[in-house]
Amino acid sequence: MASADGRHRVAVLALDGAYAFEMGIPPRIFGAAQDAEGQPLYDVVVCTVDGGPVRTDAGFQVMAEHGPEALAEADTVVIPPTDRLCGGTQDGVLPGPLAAALARVRPGTRWVSICTASYVLAAAGLLDGRPATTHWKEADHFRRTFPRVDVDEDVLFVDDGDVLTAAGVGAGVDLCLHLLRRDHGSAVAHRVARLCVVPPWREGGQAQYIERPVPEPTLATTAATRAWALERLQEPLPLGELAAHARMSLRTFTRRFQEEVGMPPGRWLTAQRIELARGLLESSDLPVDVVAHRAGFGTGNSLRQHMRSVLGVSPAAYRRTFASAAPVDAHAVR
Repeated sequence: MASADGRHRVAVLALDGAYAFEMGIPPRIFGAAQDAEGQPLYDVVVCTVDGGPVRTDAGFQVMAEHGPEALAEADTVVIPPTDRLCGGTQDGVLPGPLAAALARVRPGTRWVSICTASYVLAAAGLLDGRPATTHWKEADHFRRTFPRVDVDEDVLFVDDGDVLTAAGVGAGVDLCLHLLRRDHGSAVAHRVARLCVVPPWREGGQAQYIERPVPEPTLATTAATRAWALERLQEPLPLGELAAHARMSLRTFTRRFQEEVGMPPGRWLTAQRIELARGLLESSDLPVDVVAHRAGFGTGNSLRQHMRSVLGVSPAAYRRTFASAAPVDAHAVR
């Protein structure tokens, strides 16, 4: 339920052994979100399973102001990870007190997990038959423990509507900013990102963070070519042209790009163009065909096909949902 002043309630459930940094992400991100008049958009509270203190991984305890009753009043419940194996679950089963606390959550409440707190959502049955992610290091174990969950360890987060999962520490920030954008549009999310000095959107997925041999320092990277491409998104940018700019063969460029970014060049370009198109749709009244041209899709039909494939909505529907009177820097959404 919304608070008395209509603000969306976010309850952060701190479990025993909570990682202090991750526990602080939701209050920091959601707590910084304000409307055009400077009024807070969210009411954020931290609660525990029994109302008592919980230890953290940082050598101090947290005395939360709320107990499990806060879960019954939440519109969104966020569960940070802990230093306990499998998020504190026991062979994929919730401990009794935690199960009782989660049972207080109302139907229709939005669920969010950060890192290995995905184990808690899975043990509660919330991820059965649904896509989800977790930290890449635990993905195989998670998959064995919860075979009914469609695990994707290559992404930073998964948005499946009312249940969202983030891959790790930084991905928790990414997901909270994503929710700001989903709830209130890019202008709000970008203001919060600037305030917190973090990128409003990150390219790639977990693949770029998985442990692998460090390349020789003399090897060239694709970073300069990516920066060059971002300034030319409305141009065709065929793979051969990108490889030539990086002074690599097609095969070497494609392999190194995948290693550094976590996705093929073509998929990355499409993602960047969609982000640019989203920003233009939100911040301007440009016709869809013009937005498509500026974002590098060529035609309005091409933009419609890509947005429906990736976002599940048409440009017109997206604009109706997220259009904002506040200007957005077109470069920032890249």
